[in-house]
Amino acid sequence: MTPERSGVPARVRVTSSRRTAVTAVHAQSRLLARDLDEQTELGDVYLEGLMRAQLRLALMVLALMVAALGGFPLLLTLVPSTRTMTLAGVPLPWLVLGVLVYPATWLLARGYVRQAERIEADFADIVEPRRDG
Repeated sequence: MTPERSGVPARVRVTSSRRTAVTAVHAQSRLLARDLDEQTELGDVYLEGLMRAQLRLALMVLALMVAALGGFPLLLTLVPSTRTMTLAGVPLPWLVLGVLVYPATWLLARGYVRQAERIEADFADIVEPRRDG
């Protein structure tokens, strides 16, 4: 039985025009950009959120670095055999502090920069969304 025969009207999908939806999003982002420029309370809330995310990231990276560098002397103290351990004829403490710290620091710094750029890109998308077509 088809809908027309049973007296039930056919389904109709109602959608908004894409231009109207995009315009509304861009109008909202313009208002947010204006709030940021004019330093209104809403703009301050968004900036505080950005700064809080950046601070949280910086503190996390700092904590990882302190734990790694502070944990190594603790390991040497608590496990005395690590003080005399050698790898390829090089004492472990020298190898860790003289060689392995630098690539680890570089990787941590690279991860920090990538995450900071992601946070800023997310903030920029909120303020001024990209036009995808």
